[in-house]
Amino acid sequence: MSQSVAEHRRDAPGVLDIAVLTVSDTRTVETDTSGALIVSLSEAAGHRIADRAIVPDEPDRMTPLLEGWAASASDAVHAILVTGGTGISPRDRTYETVSGLLTRHLPGYGELFRMLSHAQIGPACMLSRAVGGLIGRVPILVMPGSRAAVELAMTRIILPELPHLVREARKS
Repeated sequence: MSQSVAEHRRDAPGVLDIAVLTVSDTRTVETDTSGALIVSLSEAAGHRIADRAIVPDEPDRMTPLLEGWAASASDAVHAILVTGGTGISPRDRTYETVSGLLTRHLPGYGELFRMLSHAQIGPACMLSRAVGGLIGRVPILVMPGSRAAVELAMTRIILPELPHLVREARKS
């Protein structure tokens, strides 16, 4: 790791307030194992869950929720983590919805997720439309709905880098 990355990580906030969104037409709090995994891994890393929701894969349900969380960025929500709706079926509209809200794109997040995912599932990783970026000054990272995908994204990409990402997004 370079010295500047190490310095940035050192200066990053230690505890983040995270909003978690599961996009699913069928999941409930009791059956949302991927959302629950995001919560448990985030809390195990020392972060707090500011809010958690489950909404159907409908842009008009996702958009106001995500915009509200992003608008509360001053203190209530440091980052938004989303699971579900990243496939290519006609019902999967999370990618389009989130992409339309981004003020800054982080193409490296999706690229890195697919690269790491290839080792687990092979070329089927190209069907994943994991996407990340900023809505204003709030990072949002979207991962597929499977527990394996959530575990991969959270442990290998998101949790190691999220405090640094939040630090950079909040710079004046």
